[in-house]
Amino acid sequence: MRKSRLFTAILAASALVVGACGTADTPDTPAPGADGALTPIKLQLQWFFQSQFAGYIAAVDKGFYKDQGLDVQLLEGGVDIVPQTVLAQGKADYAVAWVPKALASREQGANITDVAQIFARSGTYQVAWKDGGITSPADFAGKKIGNWGFGNEFELFAGMTKAGVDPGKDVTLVQQQFDMQALLKKEIDAAQAMSYNEYAQLLEAKNPQTGKLYTADDFTVIDWKQVGSAMLQDAVWANTDKLGDPAYQQQTVKFLVGTIKGWAYCRDNPQDCRDLVVAKGSKLGKSHQLWQVNEVNKLIWPAGAGIGVVDEAAWKQTVDISQNTRNQTGDTVLTAAPEGEAYTNDYIQQALSQAKADGVDVTGADFQPQTVELAEGGA
Repeated sequence: MRKSRLFTAILAASALVVGACGTADTPDTPAPGADGALTPIKLQLQWFFQSQFAGYIAAVDKGFYKDQGLDVQLLEGGVDIVPQTVLAQGKADYAVAWVPKALASREQGANITDVAQIFARSGTYQVAWKDGGITSPADFAGKKIGNWGFGNEFELFAGMTKAGVDPGKDVTLVQQQFDMQALLKKEIDAAQAMSYNEYAQLLEAKNPQTGKLYTADDFTVIDWKQVGSAMLQDAVWANTDKLGDPAYQQQTVKFLVGTIKGWAYCRDNPQDCRDLVVAKGSKLGKSHQLWQVNEVNKLIWPAGAGIGVVDEAAWKQTVDISQNTRNQTGDTVLTAAPEGEAYTNDYIQQALSQAKADGVDVTGADFQPQTVELAEGGA
């Protein structure tokens, strides 16, 4: 992954493409299943196939989208794919993207709207060795701090700023790969990790001194939710211009109904969803993928207002951090508050009503996570 300043450069480049394509007339969306045929839909994911997207994979495999008259194709993401730009260019009908990144693209001209906030909670950690003396962001001063950049770093920077640590002066920032090797080799003092992915990689690694796998007791985890600098992450984004088309509105509700059912299925059947993801071609192993399903479920459930409903307080915190937290070069995610319809709960509320009418538990009030035993290398 490139250095964090590339985040701004790529967004600027994306905006040029969006500006060229975003104003083009979009064809009317056919009503889903209006003539008995399935309506083809493309959903752009923000990363490679893994259990982060298990609910969408399950919705395809179990026929939840088909039941809504939709033939959904999942487009795999990657390092050089910006999902919200793919959506704004008309190359996908919906996209999964983190809120701050999507809002940055939106400020650059991408006409997109958050129509379902699937992850209600942030899964970002900063992880350090237990014996390294780091217990809070204040302890980062004078340390080598890893981060991925590319717009993933603002929770970290907000947490440091809140603790009185200047990201541009008080720490040595190290560009981190999307693994935990730099921390395991003690090349950095703290590493960025997702609860459902990179953190598990630590617990799948063997301690050369004991010959056994590392455990949670070997590490200190700083959870940005507890620090108060968490930002909203995976959301379903729709094309704002096309939301003016009643057929696209109807299609969006139907897509969200299928999505709700997919995630509810993975809440209740994590092992099966693990298998679906592995069969989809994920490079990560079965124990890792089960860990990932379990941890992702924690970010969704319980959902007091219903899965996908945007919480106003969490949205405000995300926007405030995006406007006011500076990275090491002094840049912020946003220069101003989002204008227009940055998010709406209209379509998810309709979808929740339909899903409930179909007997789906849309809040998961009784959800209890599993205890997952990781194998070496996530096998």
